[in-house]
Amino acid sequence: MAVAATSQDADSAMMRHALALARRAAEAGEVPVGAVLVKDGAIIGEGWNHPVSGHDPTAHAEIGALRAGAAAVDNYRLVDTTLYVTLEPCVMCAGAIVHARVKRLVFGATDPKTGAAGSVFDVFGSGKVNHLVQVEGGLLAGECGALLRDFFRQRR
Repeated sequence: MAVAATSQDADSAMMRHALALARRAAEAGEVPVGAVLVKDGAIIGEGWNHPVSGHDPTAHAEIGALRAGAAAVDNYRLVDTTLYVTLEPCVMCAGAIVHARVKRLVFGATDPKTGAAGSVFDVFGSGKVNHLVQVEGGLLAGECGALLRDFFRQRR
């Protein structure tokens, strides 16, 4: 008898996919952050950091995934979606997530310098934005954090 996958299994699988995208960024010399946007169990967008190579300060992993997802559904409103990202979003990305109407955000490692999901700022829990995003942090945080630490250790 087959056992149905749990929501946690699906979340872990999507975060592992985001980690693979983060490794792609690292291989290109970019800060290793990856993001996957999911609707109805299917990936509709993915992204990885590339602001340096793209000469674009907005080329964060989350923005790439949101742009790809919006193109896939032909709508800038990404209702009933979940965004998986390996690092807690910054203020810019948090704002984009709110404006896109993402239902749920799942992130890996916290960002003690620029995190906007509770570490430094709490855009989602401020009560001052017009859309409520369900936020869950810490999924595969050890792996996500290790990837970032290793990247910066090698750069020093």
